[in-house]
Amino acid sequence: MANNELRQRLLQPDEEEANLSWDPDSLPLKSKLKLARKAKEDPLYVFVLEVLAILFTIAGALYCWFYFDNVHFHVSHAYAHLGYDVAQHHVGQRYLHGKGVDKHPEKAMEWFRKAADQGHPHAAYNLAIGHLKGYKTDLKPGESHQLITHAAANGVQEAHHVLNSVCTKGGCH
Repeated sequence: MANNELRQRLLQPDEEEANLSWDPDSLPLKSKLKLARKAKEDPLYVFVLEVLAILFTIAGALYCWFYFDNVHFHVSHAYAHLGYDVAQHHVGQRYLHGKGVDKHPEKAMEWFRKAADQGHPHAAYNLAIGHLKGYKTDLKPGESHQLITHAAANGVQEAHHVLNSVCTKGGCH
């Protein structure tokens, strides 16, 4: 009998529930309920700023695409000034070969020197070879041999060849 009463209560709606009206104006917290409103249009200057930002981005991307060497040089140069030895070596390579910048072997040797002072093996090799080729460097006598030995000890294959062919014959002064 208890089951029948429970079934009837579940199946038949209450009279109170049937009489409730779901009028949104009769909600008790209507004054605190905020509905989404249609957004106002942006002023003209916002639209102009958005268009200018897009055009500036496209122009920058095109500049980077067509003048990659120049952009790469300036980015590497910024990192080189921060003291990164790899960037200093890249800047030296760019100055030595004139890629993205005018050729300037003396500046290249300066950047190789900065990177070699931090232990960069390729920069040490390039500085020593530049000295042997006659570029203006600040190397002291015997320092080119030390730089080539350092480069060979750190995996620069060309340095092994120079040690065996040039330095053994007294060419690394």
